[in-house]
Amino acid sequence: MTVAQPDVSVIIGAYEAMPYLIECLSSVEAQTIDPERVEVIAVDDGSTDGTGEYLEEFAERAPMHVLVIRQENSGGPSGPRNVGLSKATGRYVFFLDADDRLGPEALERMVGMADRAGTDVVLGKVEGVNRSAPKSMWGKTVERTDVFSSNIKFTLSAQKLFRRELLDRHGMRFDESLFTGEDALFTMEAYLRANGVSVVADHTCYYLVGRDDGKHVTKSGSYALRFDSARALMNLIAEHVPAGGRRDQLMVRPLTVTLLPQFGPKYLTDSEEIRRHKFELAKPLLDAHWTEGAAQRLRVHERLRLHLVAEQRPELLIEVVKFVKAKKQAAALLERNGRRVYLAYPHFRDRAAGIPDSVYLAEPREARAFPGYREGGAHTFVRRAVRKARRVLTSREARSAA
Repeated sequence: MTVAQPDVSVIIGAYEAMPYLIECLSSVEAQTIDPERVEVIAVDDGSTDGTGEYLEEFAERAPMHVLVIRQENSGGPSGPRNVGLSKATGRYVFFLDADDRLGPEALERMVGMADRAGTDVVLGKVEGVNRSAPKSMWGKTVERTDVFSSNIKFTLSAQKLFRRELLDRHGMRFDESLFTGEDALFTMEAYLRANGVSVVADHTCYYLVGRDDGKHVTKSGSYALRFDSARALMNLIAEHVPAGGRRDQLMVRPLTVTLLPQFGPKYLTDSEEIRRHKFELAKPLLDAHWTEGAAQRLRVHERLRLHLVAEQRPELLIEVVKFVKAKKQAAALLERNGRRVYLAYPHFRDRAAGIPDSVYLAEPREARAFPGYREGGAHTFVRRAVRKARRVLTSREARSAA
């Protein structure tokens, strides 16, 4: 008798996951999708708290097929996920963290969306429990989009539904040399290679659970790992997307989410040695990927801080970081009849600092918050010039015809 291929392989990497694992597995068991359409591959990564034993108990009573693999601790989430992926037989795979849980009907809705839309990746709405969760991409349910036409670049965690054929065709696996940001690299590659991405925004599919026992927190003191993560993601984007506006658009993610926090409030408490090291680590990244197009997509205080890092100006950065930490509102200076808004963060028009005015120029989405701003600016001037040129050409053509 042949066994039908499951629709979805749920891959769970688990390390010291008790008691959170109990609710996690309960959420899998409660899924409305036919159990015969699901397989669970659970990898116990050297736990000592009963995680492995509980997984084996679950495998004996669960209505769906469950494969439990127990191994020595690998040191990170990539190893267990790769092991699970190598055993998966489903048309789709879903990576479920052992301390999180699925929403009701999650698998049925996401698989249904992928089959209906023919897309390679499906994002199900995420809600945080005792922790924050990404929000900007859940405005509406979308059957087909891509990483350039939506905000999905701001959710690069691995808890998505992926078409397994896509992953196998490109040999995609989690990078086991990275100890943070490995899921961002994997998910961004999937977005870039996918023939389309769907978003299920009208139903909570995933609950991101904040643990109160302090486990699974990224190791402190290893700030250099963040630069490794940023470097890997920036290089991936540069490899897959030609230089220009689309690449700049994607670079916003590693610039603001991974790199910029290293020059936020924590920077003020760093030792001089760590500050110097951070500048050293950032330099090759910004030399390669900090462009005018990327800079224009940032808010002024973000752009200013990264500009100072790119220019290797640590002596100016401290005052800016202190200003941002204090959550002060920079004074707005409106020029060109309100069509330009400059935000006077520290060192604005300070001759000694020599920072270009353009660094302080608010883009429309930020400038709109200030009374007196008149949207249009340079773009309006260009449109007027084009219209004038057309009138001149039309007039000349009319005279020639006469």
